[in-house]
Amino acid sequence: MNYNEALDYIHGTYKFGSKLGLENIKDLLARLGNPQKQYKIIHVGGTNGKGSVTSMITNILHEAGYKVGMYISPYLENFTERIQVDLREIPREDLAKTTQQVKEKVEEMVASGRNHPTEFEIVTAIGFLYFARQEIDVAVVEVGLGGRFDATNVVDKPLLSVITSIGFDHMDILGSTLAEIAFEKAGIIKQGRPVVSYPQLGEASGVIRDAASERNSPYYEVDGHQVDVKESSLSENVFDFRYGDEIYKDLRLKLVGEHQLLNAATALTAIEVVKELGMSVPKEAVVEGLLRTRWPGRLEKIQDNPTILIDGAHNAAGADALAHTINTYFAHDDLTLILGVLEDKEVDAIINRLCPLAHTIITTRPDSPRAMDPAELSEKVLVYNDNVTVEPDIFKAVHKGIDIAGKQGVILICGSLYLVGAARKYIKSGMSSKNSL
Repeated sequence: MNYNEALDYIHGTYKFGSKLGLENIKDLLARLGNPQKQYKIIHVGGTNGKGSVTSMITNILHEAGYKVGMYISPYLENFTERIQVDLREIPREDLAKTTQQVKEKVEEMVASGRNHPTEFEIVTAIGFLYFARQEIDVAVVEVGLGGRFDATNVVDKPLLSVITSIGFDHMDILGSTLAEIAFEKAGIIKQGRPVVSYPQLGEASGVIRDAASERNSPYYEVDGHQVDVKESSLSENVFDFRYGDEIYKDLRLKLVGEHQLLNAATALTAIEVVKELGMSVPKEAVVEGLLRTRWPGRLEKIQDNPTILIDGAHNAAGADALAHTINTYFAHDDLTLILGVLEDKEVDAIINRLCPLAHTIITTRPDSPRAMDPAELSEKVLVYNDNVTVEPDIFKAVHKGIDIAGKQGVILICGSLYLVGAARKYIKSGMSSKNSL
């Protein structure tokens, strides 16, 4: 099996759907020797910010000298982004080899009468097996969907669990209230293992606190007062962070947006907890790890003249954070918005927060079968902004945006990671050919 054959096999299992539950993944991993039990795991769940927090923790532990695995989803441009060791994506030949090993065990499962694993279960097994083969010290594992029945939740004794900001997303699966969603997210909290939580809104905080209490899990909730903002710009955030008697001065974070400061506080609290659990993380590693953290596609500036920013905000909370940043740094008349969304997302919430803030809006189609038709999207946008153009082709939409913005304008591409990933790769390639994708 080569790399392309591995991807064909992995993506070919999409037809088996998305089934929440742990029976299948437990069986598959048992047949592989339970690789997830061979290293420490920090398990990160939540609605928004879990990727950023995962990346910050990974970078800090890497700077502290640990061999660190990072498992994320979805990817932005290349599938290999999902599985990394020491901040290097899994080599294509290793992905092919590991996929072949997992495929053989899947065939054994099916032959024995078990259900075929889903695509996410197979990718999770590939990641866990690769980490074991690489003999890592610790893996930072991002939950795919929810928590309680997510395939990553086979982790039964994590070093600690981390729960980032909880908001409304995947309500058809996770529930229609914050309490219901928080209950699903809190499923990653394990008996006696510590949990760190972002400062949650409303009833979500109580649900997580109660779950921690029921499972005798030491509970650490971040407080916004732990962060003292020194500077916040499109280039970086500079801040102090306090944890008990420990004070970190003038920390620098290149992730843009004030919302990233509470994400950073969540990651830093997690680091302080792992220190209490016996891991050595020098102060210099914290400083350097944060400084080196990058999270592509999340309020990322990818070009000047015109300024082009991309952001994967695809729910109400993400759109709120993005709207706050727009209002802080940009004038309405300068902003051209290229917008594409998936029809199963909080489309109306995204539109009503972002569309009044732009001068011109171009609706387009993300590269996904779940994409909303851009003409239908434009009808919704017209309620908030009457300067709307429809361009279904992502790449033509980018060129149209550049023509409209001119050298001095600002273009924001957002609404879906599928849109952002394709646009980012195209722009980074010099916009010379779609074939470069």
